[in-house]
Amino acid sequence: MKAGFIGTGSMGLPLASSLLDQEKSLVAYDIDRDATKPLAEKQARIVNSPVEVADASDVVFACLPSIDSFHAVASGEDGAIHGKQIKIFVNLGTMGTDAVAEVEATLGKSGIAVLDSPITGGVARAKEADMTVITSGPRAVFEQVEPMLKAFARDIHHVGEKVGQAQLTKICNNVMSSTNLLIGLEALVMAAKGGVDPEKALAVFNSGTGQNSATLTKIPKFVMSRSFAMEAPMHVTEKDSHLWQQEAERLEVPQIVASATYQALQQALAMGMRDSDHSEIVKLIERNANYELPKTRD
Repeated sequence: MKAGFIGTGSMGLPLASSLLDQEKSLVAYDIDRDATKPLAEKQARIVNSPVEVADASDVVFACLPSIDSFHAVASGEDGAIHGKQIKIFVNLGTMGTDAVAEVEATLGKSGIAVLDSPITGGVARAKEADMTVITSGPRAVFEQVEPMLKAFARDIHHVGEKVGQAQLTKICNNVMSSTNLLIGLEALVMAAKGGVDPEKALAVFNSGTGQNSATLTKIPKFVMSRSFAMEAPMHVTEKDSHLWQQEAERLEVPQIVASATYQALQQALAMGMRDSDHSEIVKLIERNANYELPKTRD
């Protein structure tokens, strides 16, 4: 089957590049044509709309930043739904259960199957073709797409036969990740303001029970260096946290801790940090603590 890719931003580009390396051909589109230049240099065919991708591809992957762009690409006026060749539409983004259910219903009327396959791992792992894919949908569809997913994924978890189950799992993962970062930064700022060398405090966290993905990688790499280069925009993280809130209300699950994460992200956006890197959430904590962490790493 021929592959197509829509959405070649900071996350989508390395995924599409790995897919091209494996499949030896790829049709690609991004609203920003400059974002597709690295693929063009590798002989991918660059087209001018989502429907043109779907005209020339059996399996169309979409890695998009917002729910509005997801709907437009899937079923808009120039959407993949109007393509002549498309058989399977694969969503790699975090869009929530409602959005993927709506797209599945709409595309299904045109005989197009949907595989819900949100990714996790961050840009650095995407560049290493080392992503984790959480996927759900009919197993027969998954088995057709799985070889392509392996082009950029180390771990692939098929969590259920129903489109949307992968979204729910990804949203839970994302709110845990964001909360780990927030509590890790609050703890580090407290220790440092109290006179503890932040490097030594972090070493304790990482050899103790406070260890988590944020203390192991995100804080030392992006915060203590003050590089703020996670390549994860704050507004996307806030969107994911808002999706958690919606799902928690739908399922009547308590939001005691996650609601605090959501409120912190809302405060960051109110501070004008919409397009800031997610790791810059430390600036909110520092402002409230009246203390700034020193740069301790390059």
